[in-house]
Amino acid sequence: MKKLMTIFSALLITSVFSIFVVPNSHMVKADDNTPVITLGTSLTSSQRQGTIDTLTQSLDGTNYRTITITGADLVKYLNPSGADFTNNSGVWSSALIQKTASGSGINVHILPYNGHNNITTITANQYKNAALTAGITDANIYVTSASPIDGSGALAGVYAAYAQNGQSLNQNQINAAQDEMNTLSGITEQNKGKEGYSDAQLNNAIAGAKAEMAKQGNNISNNDIRNIVNNQININHLGDTITNNQKEEIINLLIKIKDSGALNNKNFAQQANKLTDQIQSGAKNIFSKFNTPETRNWFQQIIDTIVNWFKGLFGGVIIYN
Repeated sequence: MKKLMTIFSALLITSVFSIFVVPNSHMVKADDNTPVITLGTSLTSSQRQGTIDTLTQSLDGTNYRTITITGADLVKYLNPSGADFTNNSGVWSSALIQKTASGSGINVHILPYNGHNNITTITANQYKNAALTAGITDANIYVTSASPIDGSGALAGVYAAYAQNGQSLNQNQINAAQDEMNTLSGITEQNKGKEGYSDAQLNNAIAGAKAEMAKQGNNISNNDIRNIVNNQININHLGDTITNNQKEEIINLLIKIKDSGALNNKNFAQQANKLTDQIQSGAKNIFSKFNTPETRNWFQQIIDTIVNWFKGLFGGVIIYN
């Protein structure tokens, strides 16, 4: 009996030790939805704490994990897309990734650090489109930087967070996503200050094109993609601002996205449509102008005239089938 009690005590001590000395928080599981903060390795201790304070404002005390992003992560995730980082490259931009309810879409917020927006080039909508291409779905992403930086490497931490959580993203899609940020930010920079152009219109056109591509699937032809791009440029009233060279860049980008395997995701179309809703909602002052008699095309105005004539003829009631 004494021997049995000794064995039981040993087992009990081992169990308690495993619970308190080796906490589960160090284990990363694929189904663990705990928010993850990615911190650039170049941050000073005060910048690191300031970054955590900035990124966790929206969490309201919710638990989170942190991982440090180094030059090696930039090499691993970004160099295959054409970047030239080294293991010694500095990393300042940081992010928070938080999974959300199914169907909620991708939301990106660029947060000021001590009152300064230090992400100088990439916009929130460009991050959203890139995240969609990379294979991210239903997530809140917050991005900030303690030092001024273009922001093109900020998603490297998000890619790393997914990998540590057992949900590694397709590298071909990551390559396409990085190419997308570079392409769209370049087009926006080239059209900066040009009347009739906005980054929201461009990103809405890209998201709309993705949704149309997803309907046709991987068998979609390059010529179909070209037609879709032309259609989206017209829908978003960019025909007078986007140059032929920029249009070719967009077409080539979307072909690369198709070839990356992004369209294989069954949720791709739904997430793309959700993205267009978000972009339009965030820029109502722009998109509300597109649905007026002055901006509708000639054919639509004829249809409106005919419909209004029949309304008058039949007392204002028309039933469509």
